[in-house]
Amino acid sequence: MREDRVDEERLASGGLVGTFMDSRPALLRYLKLRGAAADEADDILQEVYLKLSSDGIGPVAEPRAYLYRMATNHFLGFRRSAGRRTRREEDWVEAHSGEEREIDEQPSAETRLIAREQLAILQRVLDGLPDRTRAIFRRFRIDGEPQRRIADDIGISISAVEKHLTRAYEAISAAKLRLDGDRSDPRHLRGERGRHGI
Repeated sequence: MREDRVDEERLASGGLVGTFMDSRPALLRYLKLRGAAADEADDILQEVYLKLSSDGIGPVAEPRAYLYRMATNHFLGFRRSAGRRTRREEDWVEAHSGEEREIDEQPSAETRLIAREQLAILQRVLDGLPDRTRAIFRRFRIDGEPQRRIADDIGISISAVEKHLTRAYEAISAAKLRLDGDRSDPRHLRGERGRHGI
């Protein structure tokens, strides 16, 4: 009974601020889990602290739950404000630019170059396949012919057509793995750095 009275007195004498200070690291983690960036979470908790310090909030039965609700409300308000600010800025740009903003849907020069290089590599892979495998692959994947028609035209079984297609897919997959490996191999970066003395 005496412990309850001590808690009531602590809360009545600004104990909510003390509970906030004790709970601040947990509240910070909570806000980050909700999607707040570190500096955004700090700003929100600063607002909560200022509100607790200045409003003279009376005794609260569940102080931690109250603080979490308060942090959540400030977080949602912060997000709504940010959304409104973004919309205002977009509207201002649209109103003052004199024309509608266009989005350039063309790939960048770098993306086009990489795509051309990859296409050339894949073309070399296909050119390296046996003639029959290459012809079956082109007819099926590029021309869209059904496997049965290809099999009938060439005079082989459908399972033979599937084997040729599997061989082509495996060659393409191996080339793709090499391409992906070249881009992400950290040894290339270390090798370059070491070679230039950086």
